[in-house]
Amino acid sequence: MITRRRFLESAAVAATLAHMESRSMMALSQKAVAKDDVLQWVDPRIGTGGHGHCYPGASMPFGAVQLSPDTYNDGWDWSSGYHITDDSIMGFSHTHLSGTGVGDLLDFLVMAGTGKAKLVPGDRKNPEEGYRSRFTHSTEVTTPGYYSVMLDTYKIKAELTATERVGVHRYTFPKSDEAYLIVDLHHAHLTKRGTTVVSSEVELAGDTLQGGHVTNGWGNGRHAYFSMQFSKKPKKVEIFSDDQPVSGKKAEGVNLKAVLYFDTKANETIVVKTGISAVDTAGAAKNIAAEVKGFDFDGTRMMAAAAWRRQLGKVRASFIDETHRTIFYTSLYHMSLGPVLFDDVDGRYRAMDNTVKTLPAGERNYTTFSLWDTFRGAHPAYTIIEPERVPQFVNTLIRMGEESPAGAPVWPLWGRETECMTGFHCSSVIAEAQKKGFTADYKRAYAMLQKGRADDVQGMTWHKEHGYIPADLEGESVSKHVEFCYDDWAMANIASRLGMTAERDERLKMSKGYLNNWDASVGFLRPKLSNGEWTTPFDPIEMRHWEKWWDYTESNAWQTTFTVQCDPGGMIKMIGGNAPFVTKLDALFNQPSTLPSYAPPDIAGMVGQYAHGNEPSHHIAYLYVYAGAPHKTQSRVRSLIDTMYKAEPDGMQGNEDVGQMSAWYFLSALGFYPVDPVSGIYVLGSPVTTGATLDMGRGRVLKIEVQRANAADCYVKEFRLNGTVQDKAWFRHSDIANGGTLTFVMSATPNESLGTDVKAIPPSQEI
Repeated sequence: MITRRRFLESAAVAATLAHMESRSMMALSQKAVAKDDVLQWVDPRIGTGGHGHCYPGASMPFGAVQLSPDTYNDGWDWSSGYHITDDSIMGFSHTHLSGTGVGDLLDFLVMAGTGKAKLVPGDRKNPEEGYRSRFTHSTEVTTPGYYSVMLDTYKIKAELTATERVGVHRYTFPKSDEAYLIVDLHHAHLTKRGTTVVSSEVELAGDTLQGGHVTNGWGNGRHAYFSMQFSKKPKKVEIFSDDQPVSGKKAEGVNLKAVLYFDTKANETIVVKTGISAVDTAGAAKNIAAEVKGFDFDGTRMMAAAAWRRQLGKVRASFIDETHRTIFYTSLYHMSLGPVLFDDVDGRYRAMDNTVKTLPAGERNYTTFSLWDTFRGAHPAYTIIEPERVPQFVNTLIRMGEESPAGAPVWPLWGRETECMTGFHCSSVIAEAQKKGFTADYKRAYAMLQKGRADDVQGMTWHKEHGYIPADLEGESVSKHVEFCYDDWAMANIASRLGMTAERDERLKMSKGYLNNWDASVGFLRPKLSNGEWTTPFDPIEMRHWEKWWDYTESNAWQTTFTVQCDPGGMIKMIGGNAPFVTKLDALFNQPSTLPSYAPPDIAGMVGQYAHGNEPSHHIAYLYVYAGAPHKTQSRVRSLIDTMYKAEPDGMQGNEDVGQMSAWYFLSALGFYPVDPVSGIYVLGSPVTTGATLDMGRGRVLKIEVQRANAADCYVKEFRLNGTVQDKAWFRHSDIANGGTLTFVMSATPNESLGTDVKAIPPSQEI
């Protein structure tokens, strides 16, 4: 197991974004749009600054292609290949990660130019040394499914759009007898070792350029292939190996590039279609044939826009504050960028054992599951608005676990297991889907989960046999143990519904193991040594007690003590009951925001020792409900909504992490959030929407009604579930599974009787 920080070794510090034109770029793409067109409420620039790690380019909902500009391919804040502080572009590659804490992909860069072709990208400080181009953000247009920019160095307009498996470029050239396109197969996200490309192949087959490469980056041994077609026949094509021309139309090596030369008239356009595949070039070509007929860029762009209107139109929400609406719909957009499709139109896909397999008829395959992050909020949101995809996600995870030498997926990327982060939270995604009634082969899933982490991975043997993980034998021992407890809880649920009583009881017992790290004398979950003694000295803001490794994963004892999502009631009892728990939780938010000097930048968005910029904190503000104090959740959640997100490039407090940072906002803005996704329980917060309807598929609609006298009213005075007044501040997924209505009556003052009775508190560890 590696954390994001350990992979990167060191974090690059992004330059402070001084000033950006507020909405001018978006305005360019919103001319003549319908008044209720959801696309106008999305700003893909959000998260492209700060540490958001988002890309601004073109994709389809959950599409395999993410065609986007690369401004740099090295460093932590360029995990997606783009940062809004840059003023030059290397080119446009076809695969990007959305908001991850580690960089990879950036496959098959295409760049347009004029003059003598240059074979290296050049330095950001001196872009003219290579094929880079200067640009200004004022010429960028970015909207779902479309991106464009003026390449100022060459006076070329670049436009991008996409289908599910094909990226489509359009370049508008000036008059030139030295126009060219360069295709760089050596381009990839770098590591401290330099390039991650270990082998490449390229071939000009008739009028088609095709090839692929294997990379050893975050996804070690990752295969990617392409097939590329051009609307205009080039006058000459040259292939280069190690930046030297090679004879013939085919080459193999590490550093391969192709340059296609053209004569162009003023304002002449050249369209490029690029199919991608993890299988082979034939699969990439089939993807083009199936998804893009001819070279109709505008038609493809319109199809992409229509797909995004359908996707974003699943939720119709109104807001008093336009900023809230922009952040809300951009959050839904970001949630719809992953996991990403990972199969060809013929059903073939690259499995986790690096073999090529064919899907059963009707199935789809996905990848890029940031499970450590997304099990918390994104996947629960998908159970509401993506009912068709949930079984596909579950079936994909089952296949992955069966086909992977590593077992149950942890953080799978393009047919490779990265082993990034702690736990194996595919168990949560699977158990939640089962709880909520989605169809899948859960007996097969349980067998996969048992097999998948039976070996001593991340200290699993100690967790299973001794009830804790020794800090002197395993790094990040406390976090790993607590997260394994949650995975045990998930497996207990699956086993129970399969009638496997003994297995259920065993996993339930293991899920209580978090108690073995509780030290009442200090009031925190604390690292314990193999001899049973506590580590010393102890300071709750520290992340490690020695230099060898950390004891907590991207967190410290303050945050980790409140991460017992498998048993909130047991955690409250552990701390001393409702009143002491509320006092302790208040203290978390009221502590100084001091962190050790070595703390990773993931721990951001600090409110006391609460860290909204990192996912383990995301459920914490909702825990007050489990202690009979929901009004404290309501005020705290509203504060976080208003302070942790902005409608600006530097608008996120931490990495987007393939939808999770956005999912917190999306669900919280609607008024609820899952502390324990496996339970199927949603806890009330403080909605900022003035009303919403969510299309749950098959004619089912979830309606949210919000009554408030003032926009600042953050307290729930009354909550009605399907028309019935409730004395509790929570509800079950089963209450809305066939559609329903949630009604919030808001007030400026707290209702301190709602949800306070012991009978009104959400159940804990209820199967």
